[in-house]
Amino acid sequence: MAITTALFDLDGTIVDTNELIIQSFLHTLEGQTAEPYTREHIIPHMGFALQEQLRFFTGKDDVDELAARYRTYNVEKHDELVREFPYVREVLAELKQRGVRLGVVTNKVRMTTMMGLKLCGLDAYMDTVVTVDDVARGKPEPDSVLKAVELLQADPAETIMVGDSKYDILAGQKAGVKTVGVSWSLKGEEHLMSFGPDYMIRDMRELLKIVG
Repeated sequence: MAITTALFDLDGTIVDTNELIIQSFLHTLEGQTAEPYTREHIIPHMGFALQEQLRFFTGKDDVDELAARYRTYNVEKHDELVREFPYVREVLAELKQRGVRLGVVTNKVRMTTMMGLKLCGLDAYMDTVVTVDDVARGKPEPDSVLKAVELLQADPAETIMVGDSKYDILAGQKAGVKTVGVSWSLKGEEHLMSFGPDYMIRDMRELLKIVG
């Protein structure tokens, strides 16, 4: 069956915000724990909603102040550290030309989501953008994927969810769409494969063959 709708995670999938996220967490968590956090502590937990990550890292229930600190630093450093992954723009342009509906499904807030898309020149390709602000539950729950499917009037059986973390794969599976893992995930291809995505790509251009 042909794929008529393609949904993408943002961070680590189409926009390379990895270094920005790591530095933002290291800045935010400085002095918050008995032992200092390192990059190796941060990477395995990237992809989940910010507040949940901060609760996990600090053991605190109230992390609003820390979240504000994270976002301030994240915005300040955003344009310096963010770039698109190779071939993303040309693949999105080709999919658009083929009539495939495109959307972003992310656990980020809308403001920084749009900053990343606009900085990399990807916003014009997207027919919808669903952020953590738009749903009751972020990924790995299916709410944001289902909302994007609804907004695009898509058939789940003809939809793919492309992502770099287990949260993307699990959310897509729960929503009944096909899932695509990207091997450039910081967590590694083997880790993603353990969650059973329908496809694994090592170059964004391979997506064109999956869509057909």
